[in-house]
Amino acid sequence: MSQIFYSKDHEWVAVGADGLATIGITDHAQAALGDIVFVELPEPGRNVAKGEPCAVVESVKAASDVYAPLSGTVAEVNQAIVDEPAKVNAEAEADGWFFKLRLEDPGSLTELMDRAGYDEFLGTLA
Repeated sequence: MSQIFYSKDHEWVAVGADGLATIGITDHAQAALGDIVFVELPEPGRNVAKGEPCAVVESVKAASDVYAPLSGTVAEVNQAIVDEPAKVNAEAEADGWFFKLRLEDPGSLTELMDRAGYDEFLGTLA
């Protein structure tokens, strides 16, 4: 299984054998949002910069931007979560992924946190 990295904006990143980085929101983020009712994804081929809002997730509580944790080009989007937004609640860190990026700089993964670092970061938010 690929290593998973985390951003302070509550996105996760997993790089597959194909070199594409799969991006989604963390289980913590989906729990904070509540029941997700709408997802808007970026267009494939779009170039995104690290920190740029590139997707939207809406719940019964609020709407929130999803930020690009790294710079790259959107290679693929997960149409399944547009058709069934609740999939993000059920499988945020698996089949509820949002989009895949062809990374501009694969070395930039080191700027993100591992699971232990993310869990420690969550502890500072309480």
